[in-house]
Amino acid sequence: MTAAPLEGLVDHLFRHGAGRMVATLARIFGPEHLDLAQDVVQEALLTALTQWSYHGVPDNPGGWLFRVARNKALDSLRREASLREKEPQIAESLRDLQREEDLGFAHELRDDELRMMLMCCHPAISEESRIALTLKTVGGFSVDEIARAFLTQKTTIAQRLVRAKRTIREEHLALDLPSRSELAERLDTVLRTIYLMFNEGYGAYAGEELIRRDLCDEAIRLAEALTAHEATHAPQVDALLALMYLQAARLDARVDATGELAVLADQDRSLWDAAKIRAGLEALDRAASGDAITPYHVEAAIAACHTAAPSFEETDWLRVIELYDDLLAIRPSPVVVLNRAIALAMAHGPQAGIEAIGPLDRDPALREYVHLPATLGELWLRAGDRQRAAGYFAAALALPSTAPAKRFLLRKIEQCR
Repeated sequence: MTAAPLEGLVDHLFRHGAGRMVATLARIFGPEHLDLAQDVVQEALLTALTQWSYHGVPDNPGGWLFRVARNKALDSLRREASLREKEPQIAESLRDLQREEDLGFAHELRDDELRMMLMCCHPAISEESRIALTLKTVGGFSVDEIARAFLTQKTTIAQRLVRAKRTIREEHLALDLPSRSELAERLDTVLRTIYLMFNEGYGAYAGEELIRRDLCDEAIRLAEALTAHEATHAPQVDALLALMYLQAARLDARVDATGELAVLADQDRSLWDAAKIRAGLEALDRAASGDAITPYHVEAAIAACHTAAPSFEETDWLRVIELYDDLLAIRPSPVVVLNRAIALAMAHGPQAGIEAIGPLDRDPALREYVHLPATLGELWLRAGDRQRAAGYFAAALALPSTAPAKRFLLRKIEQCR
């Protein structure tokens, strides 16, 4: 196997198995030794890259990685003074991990990963640090990858991780499933973290890439893990999973054949992923089993309206408006008002949308939100006022956005001329 495919294989195995390995080792060492667990798993990865290039890939590469990580953990016991008094107990637990091929142990790994996810999203940890810690610890993302994903300096991400781990130590956070009374609050925090992760992948704030599939894929994987466990499988989890499936189904169409941004109205719907749409609709059906409607339910229903429409113009815009009204009643925000205005414009003409957007023009929360002036530019263009439309597109161009979005706005300004 050549170097590039080998690195790809190891990266795939590490991405999909690092979280479980780290979680299980952190359970054995104790969450306060999270750095140690991460170090031995990282060392196992480097060992695989070295040895597999000479001796070939083993029959069970995932099990091989875990055995190497376990052995390195045993070696580290002699170097960690804080663990020496627990050495017999920890060593016995690590030897028990030789049963990694056993089905029961695979289930135990999944439980450990779930516990780790819930700990990473503990309310005592700041929201910005939760995402970084979840991506690093459960998702196997490097500090560089997290920094690139959120267009943040590596030092900033590193500081967030240090603060989060300090909180784990100082607050004595445990790798246990929360009590039933605490689980609902913790689950809400986990879902918010996953949703933020997906949104950053689906529509990047700035940079060269319009979408970041690795973030979208990881958010979906974490939500799937929640639905697979009895303790955390709840209607709101299915609702969020439905929303992400339905949104992810459109990823291939969000960039056209030339690599440029394709807005919903211009997307080639034949590129939408039918399997993800089916999975999203099935998850939305399951989400209806509860007695409460969350914002995830409503947003998933809006996404379902779009996937059901043969074309942008044939979307059931009146139903979309009703759903945005429901969303405003549950979780009001200026972004929801803006999206509702777009639906109004499609149902009743551009002027109706422009009037609905009017109050948002002075909302400080949207001062740097590129979609506000871009939407006004589109509506004024549809209304026939090219000069005013060009002014709004130019204002949008001056705000932070991705390189494909900026090229899209330049094309819109040229269209106005």
